[in-house]
Amino acid sequence: MLFNSYAFIFGFLPITLILFFLIGKRSQFLAAAWLTLASLAFYGWWNPNYLLLLLLSIGFNFRIGKQIALMKLRSSRWTKAVFILGVAVNLGLLGYYKYLGFLIGNLNHFVERSLPVPEIVLPLGISFFTFTQLAFLADAYQGHAKEFRPVHYALFVTYFPHLIAGPVLHHKEMMSQFAKPAIYRIDWENLAVGLSVFFIGLFKKMLLADEMAQYARPAFDAAAEGEALGMLDAWGGALAYSFQLYFDFSAYSDMAIGISLLFGIKLPLNFDSPYKAASIIDFWRRWHMTLSRFLRDYLYIPLGGNRRGPFRRYLNLLVTMVLGGAWHGANWTYILWGALHGLYLVVNHQWQSSVLRRWVTACVPAPVYHKIALLTTFLAVVVAWVFFRAENVDAARLLLEGMAGQHGVALPLKWRQGMGGAAEILARHGIEFRNTDTFNAAKAPVRILICLGIVWFLPNTQQIMARYRPALGLDVPGEIPQVWWHWRPSGAWLGFAVTAATLGILSLNEISEFIYFQF
Repeated sequence: MLFNSYAFIFGFLPITLILFFLIGKRSQFLAAAWLTLASLAFYGWWNPNYLLLLLLSIGFNFRIGKQIALMKLRSSRWTKAVFILGVAVNLGLLGYYKYLGFLIGNLNHFVERSLPVPEIVLPLGISFFTFTQLAFLADAYQGHAKEFRPVHYALFVTYFPHLIAGPVLHHKEMMSQFAKPAIYRIDWENLAVGLSVFFIGLFKKMLLADEMAQYARPAFDAAAEGEALGMLDAWGGALAYSFQLYFDFSAYSDMAIGISLLFGIKLPLNFDSPYKAASIIDFWRRWHMTLSRFLRDYLYIPLGGNRRGPFRRYLNLLVTMVLGGAWHGANWTYILWGALHGLYLVVNHQWQSSVLRRWVTACVPAPVYHKIALLTTFLAVVVAWVFFRAENVDAARLLLEGMAGQHGVALPLKWRQGMGGAAEILARHGIEFRNTDTFNAAKAPVRILICLGIVWFLPNTQQIMARYRPALGLDVPGEIPQVWWHWRPSGAWLGFAVTAATLGILSLNEISEFIYFQF
């Protein structure tokens, strides 16, 4: 079931919410059980056949995690072995469904074999519920997991706002919230804030992300078919996809936080204006924040982090980012995307400690340096997104060649009419005027500029809602001073929310999945 569907907005969500509070008046246990069953129904809407897999995963990990905690108390020498067993089973499950076909296909290619490649349907959200439970096992092994009520654990894993596309949750973040009596009673402030955040997210998805998809798709489809793209088409497609993905993931993150807040439960912040980052290091503090946290805590630091010298630090960064790329999908494009970001991080860390940087920052005014760093980071991220979106490595290569101008520059024929003598000058320098396939409409660059203005100059949803702290990770000390654009209960903000909701709902004619559903 999709958040951006009539069935969810007018059926599943209100029924689940009303019954949760009605049942909560009589029994918190039954209310939590109802929310768990509703979450399972939400998951089963996609494919009921994989409900059993999800339930088996929950049962196995709960049992292993509880056993690890008990053995930890008894100082058993078998604790580590049980932990390794739990991790191995989870990774084996993920490997079978997500990577087996990829591995066999590559084996056939590189050693010229013809082994049958199994056709395995990837269970929805398997990466997220697997990583969530791996984090639980690690917390149990480290002694951080304290609460082991079966219903709360099942709700922790299946909780529908996060189940399909994150965020990746920590056991300690959620279990304490499920135990609070206050969440089982209606909180009108939570309802107002939650619905506002949800409808802002719906607006982003339907009117920004899906709008940019129509400009990104033709360029990437053309590259997948082997077509050499001109510079304008290639950059148009890459920028359009960069904004499509940005608003798609931002929308899902907002909608998940908003839905969860309706139930009085706060999810961790997962998206914080990453295109405002002035370095790749800062970008990964803002993009898919809970996945970055997971990779840091359970991969980078156990590998040694930065404790064993610069070479090992950079190697650990590269390994972490390559595996983070592979987490997104069984395709060389994701692995190359992760490797490229690993190289970005290595260069970023080298730059931070270099003498040249200290000289540059001493000579260049801070505002100018920040703008240059912001633009450089953004362009580096756009280039990397080409691998993330491309069908295969060859398609990514063609698009990058186009962005570098290797296939020439072609401007839309209709642009020539308004350029006068400048068109002749451009033509003499090798620039063509013709009907381009992917970036012909004049509104495409306008849409891209509007998106750029939104992500660079406007406050994000969490900043707008900051006074009400709708997500974990927004721990701003003290009272936040009121700014005119801060959300508050008022007629103006009610009108804004109703407008966003109306526009979003009226755009539900062509329902599209969120991009992160495929991971």
